[in-house]
Order: sequence, then C-alpha cells, then structure tokens
Amino acid sequence: MFRNKEIRQFAGVLAVITLIFAGAGFAVSTAAGRLVLASAAMFDLAFLFFTRARYQSIARISDQINRILHNEDHLYIYDSEEGELSILQSEIMKMTLRIREQNTRLKNEKERLADSLADIAHQLRTPLTSINLVLSLLEDCPDIRRRRELLRETEELLVRMDWLITSLLKLSRLDAGIVEFQCEKVTVRRLIREALQPLLIPMELHDIRLRSELPEDVRIDGDPGWLSEAFQNVLKNCMESVGNHGQIEIACEDTLLYTEITICDDGPGVEQEDLAGLFERFYRGKNSKTAGYGIGLALCRTIITRQGGTVTAANRPEGGAVFRIRFPK
Repeated sequence: MFRNKEIRQFAGVLAVITLIFAGAGFAVSTAAGRLVLASAAMFDLAFLFFTRARYQSIARISDQINRILHNEDHLYIYDSEEGELSILQSEIMKMTLRIREQNTRLKNEKERLADSLADIAHQLRTPLTSINLVLSLLEDCPDIRRRRELLRETEELLVRMDWLITSLLKLSRLDAGIVEFQCEKVTVRRLIREALQPLLIPMELHDIRLRSELPEDVRIDGDPGWLSEAFQNVLKNCMESVGNHGQIEIACEDTLLYTEITICDDGPGVEQEDLAGLFERFYRGKNSKTAGYGIGLALCRTIITRQGGTVTAANRPEGGAVFRIRFPK
C-alpha cells in the first residue's frame, strides 16, 4: 500500500497537520493536546483499515488479470459491494468472456485452415499423380494414336487443375472480404446465357438436352460476373450428374416477394444423407466415382449468399436433383 506515491504523500501531509494541531492543543492544555493526538490516531487507523481493504480488493483483481493472461481455465472474479470496484470487476469479467470467445474462434479457424490446406494438398496431388503416370506411359508408348490420347488426357488434367486453383483463389478472395460486388439490375436470361456459353460444346458432345423457360423482363440486383459464375457451377454439377443423353431444365418464377431460378436435371439425384453437406467445401458425398472436387457448389453458395440470396438443393419426386436459387426483393 505504501509503495504508492499518493499514499506516502497523504501520510506525510496528515502527519504535518497532526503535529500542528497537537502543538496548538498542548499550547492550550495538556488534555486538549492528548485529545488531538487520540483523534488523529483513530482517524489514521480507520483510514488504514479501509484503504488496506480496498487495496486488497485491487490486488485480487490484479491476480485475476494475471490468471487471464496465463490462460487459466478456471476464473472467478470476487464479488464486491456496489461501487467503482464492482464496476471494474464487471468490466473485467466481460473482457475475459470476450477474450475467451475470440480465442475459441481463432482456434476453430486455425483448425479449419489446417483441414482446408490438407484437402487442397490432397486435391492437387490426385491430378499430379495422374499426370506423372500418363507421362511415364507416354515415354514408353511408340503408338502415335495412343500418344495423342495420352496427351489429350494430360491436357484435360491440367485444365482441371487450373480450374481448381482458380476456384480456390476466388474462394480465398471471398473469405478475405476483398471482393467488392457490383450492384446492378441484370436480367436472369442474360445471366443464364453467359453461364451456359462455355458449357454448350461439352453439352453437345455428351448429348445433353437443355430446356429453358426464362421470361425476358425478369431482373435481379447483383454482380453479373459473379452471379454467372455461381449459375455456371450449378449447371456444371448437373452436367456431371446426368452424364450422357441427359436433360437439364431451367425455369424462373417472379413473385412480389422474391425471384427464384430453378435448375434441375434427370440424373440419379443426391443421396439423402449428402444433401446437408452438398454445399460444403471439398464435400463429395459417398459416391467415390464423382469427378468433381467439391469446390463448385461451395463457391456458388458463397457468391449467392454474399449478395443476399439463398441456394438449396433437393431431390425431385420424379427423379433427379433440383437447385433453387432465390433472391428476395
């Protein structure tokens, strides 16, 4: 307590005042001087008692803060009567809870980052292993036609790797919050047309039929480039699902409350237990034959939800999967 400068100064001033008044008291009479000394002593004792109790409370609070800094699991802030110390203890408790919540969040994010890095490494390793195998076969293959087939296979693997890396970079930019979405009114027909443009040739090669019923005047607010990317990933997922000789249907419903774009296919649909995780990153379900990486739908959901929309998936009663993308008005 006496380590504090203000306490030492107060004690010094009190001693001077006591000596002055005691001297004046003794000048009047001995009884008056003794009364002044006794009163000063009682006052000093009362001051020391209450000040010591206050500093003990401050010391306990300091000890609790030290425990917080050393990440102790058990933490208890001593109760005190209403006053400044009680307010201070309450603020420290709030600070403690907030720090712990932030630490828990940081630990969870660190674990998710580690899992994501492991998944990315695994996803990149798979095509790289295939490319190495193809190159080894290419080296020992004298047949020109077979060599051309192997080169085409290598090119397809490189294209898939390029798409994976590009999609991961887009996801990382979205997660970092450095993407600024443009907000403009754009027709649904234009978005679907731009999303389908790079998919028309693969659809023709696999004999995939397309049925589209899109009104000309239905518009939504959003970034045309990013929204086209989202629709394209859904369409690409439907293409992979239907395989050869399949069919994809696109429809749009415009109401007073929302605009909904529906994309469905006539493929085998989605396993019921896989629906909940369909839009999670690197989630490929129980079908190990799936050619995708589990990135496209995750990117689609991130793009749409960041612009105020929602996307859901379900199975149609007549067979196949249906994706509903909804933008409220």
